[in-house]
Amino acid sequence: MTMEFFTYSNASARDVLAGLKTSKEGLSKKEVLLRQRQYGLNEVRQKGVNIFDILLRQIKSPFFYLLVVASSLLKNFIPEKVKVVRAGKQEIIEKKELVVGDIVDLSSGNVVPAELRVIEAPQDLLVDESLLTGESVPVMKISEALKNPEKEIFRSHNILFTGTSVISGKVQGVVIGTGENTALGKIMKLSVVKRPESAYQKDLIYFCRLILRIVVVTIILIFLLNVLIKGTSDIFNFALFAVALIVSILPEALPTVVVLALSGGSLRMAKENVVVKRLSAIEDLGNIEILCTDKTGTITQNKLSLEKIISSNREKTMLYGLLGADEPGKVLNNVSYFDSAIFQRADYRTMRDLKKFTVLQELAFDSFRMRQSFLVKDRSGKKVMIAKGSPDVILGRCSKFPGGQKRSEIKAAISSEGRDGKRVLAIAYKAMTKEIISKSDESDLTFLGYAVFEDALKSTSQEAIKLAKKLGVQIKVITGDAKEVAGFVAHKTGLVQSAEDVVLGEELENMHQQEFDNACQDHNVFARVSPEIKYRIIKSLQKRYEVGFLGEGINDVPALKIANVAIAVSEATDVAKEAADIVLLQKDLRVIINGIKDGRSIFSNINKYIRATLTSNFGNFYAVAGISLFIPFLPMLPVQILLANLLTDFPLISIVTDSVDIEELRKPKMYQLHNILPLIISLGLVSTLFDFIFFFIFYKTAPGNIQTLWFIESILTELLLIFIIRTRHVFWKAKKPSVSLIWLTVVAAIVSLALPLTIFGKEFFHFSNVSLFGLFTVIVLVGVYIAVSELVKLIYFHYFKVTKNSFEVTERNNA
Repeated sequence: MTMEFFTYSNASARDVLAGLKTSKEGLSKKEVLLRQRQYGLNEVRQKGVNIFDILLRQIKSPFFYLLVVASSLLKNFIPEKVKVVRAGKQEIIEKKELVVGDIVDLSSGNVVPAELRVIEAPQDLLVDESLLTGESVPVMKISEALKNPEKEIFRSHNILFTGTSVISGKVQGVVIGTGENTALGKIMKLSVVKRPESAYQKDLIYFCRLILRIVVVTIILIFLLNVLIKGTSDIFNFALFAVALIVSILPEALPTVVVLALSGGSLRMAKENVVVKRLSAIEDLGNIEILCTDKTGTITQNKLSLEKIISSNREKTMLYGLLGADEPGKVLNNVSYFDSAIFQRADYRTMRDLKKFTVLQELAFDSFRMRQSFLVKDRSGKKVMIAKGSPDVILGRCSKFPGGQKRSEIKAAISSEGRDGKRVLAIAYKAMTKEIISKSDESDLTFLGYAVFEDALKSTSQEAIKLAKKLGVQIKVITGDAKEVAGFVAHKTGLVQSAEDVVLGEELENMHQQEFDNACQDHNVFARVSPEIKYRIIKSLQKRYEVGFLGEGINDVPALKIANVAIAVSEATDVAKEAADIVLLQKDLRVIINGIKDGRSIFSNINKYIRATLTSNFGNFYAVAGISLFIPFLPMLPVQILLANLLTDFPLISIVTDSVDIEELRKPKMYQLHNILPLIISLGLVSTLFDFIFFFIFYKTAPGNIQTLWFIESILTELLLIFIIRTRHVFWKAKKPSVSLIWLTVVAAIVSLALPLTIFGKEFFHFSNVSLFGLFTVIVLVGVYIAVSELVKLIYFHYFKVTKNSFEVTERNNA
């Protein structure tokens, strides 16, 4: 019995009642029970999240979402009690007991409890559908059948949708859908999804597992070779040495680096009006490749301004445009938005003349009539009816065009304004003698003129879009606005080449999946989009990209839940903010793009730490492990290995404060971890080579001297390696390092040179006295090592192609 709402939109109220096997007297109690048993209660069953789900997600990933809170918030939009007519009597029941075929009575202030087909409605029935459409303008509802079935919510003028609110008037409707079989129910079902796992996190896990395999296999191999070559006489000390080697290869300060980078980054972003609800969301923000957003308030100011008035009598047009208008700040309908803009441009004379008129009657605006009329009287008793509204509607009711104007020319001029993204309010009038007017009087009007309005671009929009292009971030506009307006704004900001390059939601709905995916990828602007299509667009784009989505209404919740990064504004609904990872204190595209830039800077510095640590550690690891097979003593004592790591960790940790090259910001960080492994291996081999050269030079020296000199060499090379690997450029031409990085590096270098000379260093760390020639030789080796490492890095990045590796990473992540 239950069908999609649009199947009832073009049927008469009588046919709808007959099809649902009900009447205005309502269902009998027996029939209600039968239908409840057959179709269930009027509620959406949500999958709850228990403690075991949360614990499991904590084990699997640090990223989880509290669906219970969002679900409960969503349910708050549906009333618990409702008036129905059953067996000819009015009853008050719980909303969950509603069934298809029930007759429901609603009045001003009521929230619609189920999907209803209007069967009786007054002329002034207004409903707020912003919950579903995002449009703040109330819409007029009627009981008459539409000409054709209408699938779009904003065009379904005889359907009341679950969760929407009655603004004015009393209405009676018949239930055509309950629970999950409603538009809101479908949104709530779509919103119960798991947050996609971060690409950076997946790549980091893959990378760490790969490193772990290499280390474990190498340690086992070296341990077995040591036993075969040297026997088991000193197996305990070598086992301890192997454990120290494992510790030395691991970037043990990584958790500290990550916490410092994310916490410091979140504080900086908060100062820039970006509030991060979970620290790990910063990594996702930096990974964004496509940002999907509405245009209103983000790219445009969401504030209409009067651009010009086209009329042979401009003063009269402005005066008549304001007669009967709402006071500034009191926005009740669509025309009121225009009124506020005209008020701002009205001069003293116009405001004075307004007081000479009295409004006798109003025929209210609604989205079905698309016009509003007033009967006014001046001080002399002369009465005039003023009509204003949609140009097509007003022009169609005009028969007189003063000044030799032609209807076709006016329509052409107005159409041109529409193609330029402007909104137009037409104004006409008619002299009257009667005291009361009706809709039949809205004809044979005299055309007066029209006002042109613009929702101007924010001054920061074009700048933000240019920055997004530099960062490699695609901007896609998904809006419920008209195609012409969306296209104009996108064209003006450089998002599209032509204002016609806009895809409508209904066009997407009729595409097969492959065609849908291609349209989502190839186009940047989507207009008149429903919540379900919005959800599908995000899903489609995620097959190849990391997607961020900015939303603010309940209709945006499904898309917010599925997006890699969910972004809401502080003025958004509670449900949208609960679903968001990041909340913007200022709704501005520039704020989001700057947030993406900050996220990439933070993770660029984290990756610098990983590169520098693993490169140095790998080089020392293989050198120490290999050389230990051929000398009768440990090349560096376990306590010395741990001290070397401790001294170099402080400068490495300070790298979170470092500046970042612009090239580092142009690609999402998801690619870097995979790509650095060849660089780590290359520079690690250079380090190993120089370690073998070191032992070739000093192999006849006493064991204590070798251990001390190698300790000094290891620290100096690792400290200088930081400055090589922090940039792809020649290191002395790169951006200046942070002050903390420079100072901590200097301190660590001084300690590494001075500590072996102290009594404490000799007694506790077992350092030995070394000759000046030995120190000079080590410094020369360090200088040559740095030069060779810099050359290897430059050659690597010169021939390195990110495209191929990016594709490989994407394929692996998708798998």
